[in-house]
Amino acid sequence: MRNLLYIGNKLSSKGKTATTIDTLSKALTAEGYTVKAVSNKKNKLLRLFDMLLSIVKNKNWADYVLIDTYSTQNFYYAYLCSQLCRFLKLKFIPILHGGDLPNRLKKNPKLCKSIFNNALVNVAPSEYIQSNFISLGYKNITIIPNAIDLDNYSFKQRTIEDVKLLWVRSFSKLYNPRLAVAILKAIQNRGIKASLTMVGPDNDGSLEDTKAYAESLNIVVNFTGKLSKKEWIKRSFDHNIFINTTNFDNMPVSVIEAMALGLPVISTNVGGLPFLIENEIDGVLVAPNSVDAFVSEIVAFMANHQKVEKLTIEARKKVEQYSWQVVKVKWKLILT
Repeated sequence: MRNLLYIGNKLSSKGKTATTIDTLSKALTAEGYTVKAVSNKKNKLLRLFDMLLSIVKNKNWADYVLIDTYSTQNFYYAYLCSQLCRFLKLKFIPILHGGDLPNRLKKNPKLCKSIFNNALVNVAPSEYIQSNFISLGYKNITIIPNAIDLDNYSFKQRTIEDVKLLWVRSFSKLYNPRLAVAILKAIQNRGIKASLTMVGPDNDGSLEDTKAYAESLNIVVNFTGKLSKKEWIKRSFDHNIFINTTNFDNMPVSVIEAMALGLPVISTNVGGLPFLIENEIDGVLVAPNSVDAFVSEIVAFMANHQKVEKLTIEARKKVEQYSWQVVKVKWKLILT
């Protein structure tokens, strides 16, 4: 089996949400690959230095370097690491996560070409990212979806009498957590009994901002902070609608997980979401930053149990393609 150096933000031990570097490195290790994953340094400069140093230290050991590639500030980590790999003649594979990567391709075309045109292959988790890359002339790109272990997600049909909303993300302005609070307020203003649980750690100060916003509206929101996967899945069975309020996104694992669990999903129609959710077939897509659109769909769910049942059954069928048993075959074809 091959030796893999995985470069990314391995910060789950520092209070951040577990990301692909945590889940994929573990899954590949279970398949027999030897994986070294870096970096867990909290300070951004130290983390970058650790990433670059790890590439140098392992230049004669690693068969491939996997590089988590995002669209915001962490894009520059990927750029510098990829260029070091080029200098050392190491085969590198960018894994394209950032929901705003299409704009990054246009904003920094020279930097992007130096990364993506020199990669062994670029791995996109969705047709959304792939199609945007292809439209700008990139050809060396393949789709490997974000994977989940379906055995960990028990499907449960829900009835919606009282509204019990669930939101699961890290608290970041990009994901618009305030909108979830505004949705709860609007539902309660209609005289509907409703609650909201928001699960996730703070990323940029948005957690305290969202708490303050809820307090200003005089409503109670259950902020759990970061939970383990097992903990939030357990709590999910006490909820009956999953809302995704983001303004930018790619292929969020939390939405895939909600679909696997039988939670009907209402999501903003942005980024890669329409490539994951077929509107009115296996979920519902609404305009971004629209309280009224979310509320309207929630009320429709309450009035139509058959619709909810149909959506959730189709959603579970769809996410079976994201099972690790399916996805691992695609990784093995690359990592030969």
